[in-house]
Formats: sequence, C-alpha cells, structure tokens
Amino acid sequence: MRFLGIGDYHSLGDMYWRLARSGHEVRVLVREEEGHDIFRGLVERVDDQSQGLDWVGRDGVIVCETATFGARADDLRKDGFGVVGSSDVGDRLEVDRAFGQQIMADVGMRTAPTHRFRAFDDAIEFIRRQPARYVYKLSDAESSSTQNYVGMLDSGADMIAMLQAEAARCERGVEFVLMDFLRGVEVGIGGYFDGEKFLTPACIDWEHKRFFPGDLGELTGEMGTVVSYRNSQKLFDETLGRIAPLLRDARHHGYININTIVNDDGVFPLEFTSRFGYPGFAICDALHAEGWDTILAKMAFGGSDAFATRDGFAVGVVITVPPFPYEYGYQKLSRGRPIFFDGISMDDDALHFGEVELDGDRLLTSGSIGYVCVATGIGESVQHAQLSAYATARKVAVANARYRNDIGDKLIRDDWETLQRLGWLG
Repeated sequence: MRFLGIGDYHSLGDMYWRLARSGHEVRVLVREEEGHDIFRGLVERVDDQSQGLDWVGRDGVIVCETATFGARADDLRKDGFGVVGSSDVGDRLEVDRAFGQQIMADVGMRTAPTHRFRAFDDAIEFIRRQPARYVYKLSDAESSSTQNYVGMLDSGADMIAMLQAEAARCERGVEFVLMDFLRGVEVGIGGYFDGEKFLTPACIDWEHKRFFPGDLGELTGEMGTVVSYRNSQKLFDETLGRIAPLLRDARHHGYININTIVNDDGVFPLEFTSRFGYPGFAICDALHAEGWDTILAKMAFGGSDAFATRDGFAVGVVITVPPFPYEYGYQKLSRGRPIFFDGISMDDDALHFGEVELDGDRLLTSGSIGYVCVATGIGESVQHAQLSAYATARKVAVANARYRNDIGDKLIRDDWETLQRLGWLG
C-alpha cells in the first residue's frame, strides 16, 4: 500500500519508517526546510505536493500532521483521496480555543470560564478587575507550547507582569485566552474517527508537559506520557463521545484528543488536539496489536468498528539533547551527534525516533530542536511499564541526553486512586 505524509517537520517520521519497514511504499512532503534532514536515509521525501498526490493515488492513504491543513484535507477527500489527519472544523477546534470551549459547552460538557482577548491591555485590565489565577494560551497553530503560561499567584500579579512583557516585545497581532485555573487530576481522552464514528477502544492518557521532574520548568509540549486503552469508556462518554455528530458532519478522519481536569466537581475539558500528538502516537503504538497500516486504512476508508489493542499500560519517556525545547544554539550544541545503543538495536519496537537521520550506518541527531527519541515500555501495571521504559531509555547513548525520571510517579502515588474514588475508572 502507498502512504503519503504531509507536514512541516516530519513529526510522524517514526510512523512512516515503521510503515516502510513493513513493506509499504512511503513518501513524505516536508514543507519546512529545517525538517528536510529528519529521517533522511530512512524515509523517502518528495518536494512537490502534486507529485505526491499523483503518486499515492486514490487507493493509498494521505497522512496530515498539522492542525493547519484541514481545509485542504476536506477538498482532497471530496476529490476521492483517503486522508487521515484533521478537517477544517477539527483545525478550528484546536487552534481557536474560544471556539473549542464553546463547542464543549454546546454539547453539555462543563467548561472552565474562558475569556478571549485580542489586546494585552484589555487582558491586564480584566485581571485587575477580577484578580485570580489564570492560564494564558495563544490561539495560534504556529505558537510553541513554551509560550503558554500557567499563573502561580492568586492575585494575578505574575500574569499581569507576563502580559506586560509580552506586549513590549510583540510585533504582530495576537489572539489568546485566559482560562480560570482549575485544581485536580489532568487526564486526556483520545479516539480515532473514521468520518462516521469513533473506532473502539478510546485511549486514556496522563501527560507530563514540563521539562523537569516534579513538574518544574517550562512547558515543552510533552516529556512523557502514560497511556492505556482500558478504563476509558466513562470519560469518553462524558467528553469526546459527545462531539461525534459534529465530527460526522465535518467528515473528519483522524485522531482527536481532549485534555481535561477531573476533580470533586466533575470533569472539565481544557482543549482539543485534532491531530496525532507527539510523542503520544508513538506511545499508543506500543499497545497496538495491529500495525499503523491497518489503523490508518480503517480511519481513511471506514468499514470497521474497532481495532485490536493490548491490555495494561504503556509509558513513554522523551529523550532530548540541548537546547531543547528551544531552537537557539542547536546547530552548535547538538546537531549531528552520533546516537549509540547498548544491548539494543535502533529498530527495536520500544524505540520511536524523532529528529534523526541515517548517515551510512550511523544514526545522527538532526532537525532543529533536539527531540531525539521516545523510549517506551508496556506492562500490566503502570509500575511495570515504567520500569520497562526506563530500562530502554538507559540503553540509548547520545552526548548530553536528558529525560525526566518521574514519568508515571504522580499517577502511581495519587492520581489513579483519586480517579477511582471519583468513579471515572472501571
């Protein structure tokens, strides 16, 4: 089967590489030059979209990586192509945060108060009138997660200072939201939609977004995650399952996730991700009993209600090199460094690569930010999966590698028991 990937930075490279290793024909269109060396020597790249479309044809599958390609994906589907990724509505759910919150409220979800702004001065005046802790999130698909900010002071003084600093250096128009801060257990729920319905089962996950252990440091997107395909049905029914009619009307084909806060007052959805998440897709893969070829075809063309998954948990640990999560200085500090393995090979199923290239027989760091790979482990309990993931992580050797050493600890210590007490887990 033929698969064509379309994205900015080759973010699903590990998926494409696995498809190619399984005997499929795979080509990828990487739109940003900084991503051209990612998976070089491992996956074939094309330079022109029309060339890729002619090659993949209407019997193949097109995989879109971003939340900016939805309208084009809709057009391709109308033209008979099998496209997995987002949709125009799906993109808006993720990027336009106020719209996403409104949709959640419209289908009966309980949402945190969310306030939309197009000027920093208006937001500063709002906080002065209503001092509290707020979460600042940009409504912009191109913005990095490191630019979001979770307020720390009940007075809102730190948020005001942050907004003043942003206003002083902002050189373009901006749109963002301030969301009331919520305390509770952060948990995500995700599903695979085939244009008509969600395939079963849904995926439940616990992300670790900050750079340092103990949830310290900047927001990175994700430094590691715990995933399971069990115990997810109640949370799915109360959140993600409610938007199935909207996705059906939009002819959405792809993975979509809602991140939530669960506390004694109920479940509060925070935001949509209307595409495969990174490294989420790789950690989910560890629990799949079917290959990506089968799952992508089921999403693209329908005809199935479910896909096969394993019991238990998967833990994924993101391994990075300096200056991740930033780009500045990467060329000098870490790009082109060799990656070695101790007692494991690069094609081991527990390793999922990010920014790498193959130069002869040497695997090197590549790309623009220092996201090397994800080490995964599976087990019947979170503890077993965690031990397996860290055993794999220790077998990867690259200069100045860093990773969090506490992925899953909070879930084991507190959050699983809290979710069970509140009745959200089977």
